[in-house]
Amino acid sequence: MKKITSILEKIQITIGVIFLCVFFGIIVLQIVTRHLGISMIWTEEAANYSFIWAVFMGAAVMVNRREHFNFDFLVQKLKGKKRAYLSIFNDAILFIFNICIFLLGVQVVSEFWNYTWSSIPQMKMGYVWLVIPVMAATMLIYTISHFIEHIRVIKAKEVYE
Repeated sequence: MKKITSILEKIQITIGVIFLCVFFGIIVLQIVTRHLGISMIWTEEAANYSFIWAVFMGAAVMVNRREHFNFDFLVQKLKGKKRAYLSIFNDAILFIFNICIFLLGVQVVSEFWNYTWSSIPQMKMGYVWLVIPVMAATMLIYTISHFIEHIRVIKAKEVYE
């Protein structure tokens, strides 16, 4: 499972970096064209949507790395099995939340798939909304991986650090 999550994380980081580079490139293009007096109406919308993809891919990776903002005072005070049980409880809440996000994300994608961008009517909004179920699905995979790790700690009776 570690190998799968590692590969998935690398894919998400790559996608996030690509979209961040697209975002940066579009913003630079927008600045240059405005300075030259040329109006490109699609740049703002494309920059927003590429930034959304970059942020959501990064958010999923942060769940895997457990680097999101959290209150870990209690987790740091506990040791061994107690710490693993608390982590399982936290991951269970995250798992349920991500199932809801995934299901609602699929619903949103199907509902808004045929909507189009205001500046580029050939582009469908479904491609933008697709980031929600993709993010939630990968967060579910990462959370399952964490569950497996916690169970190993409990079964092995190792100190959880």
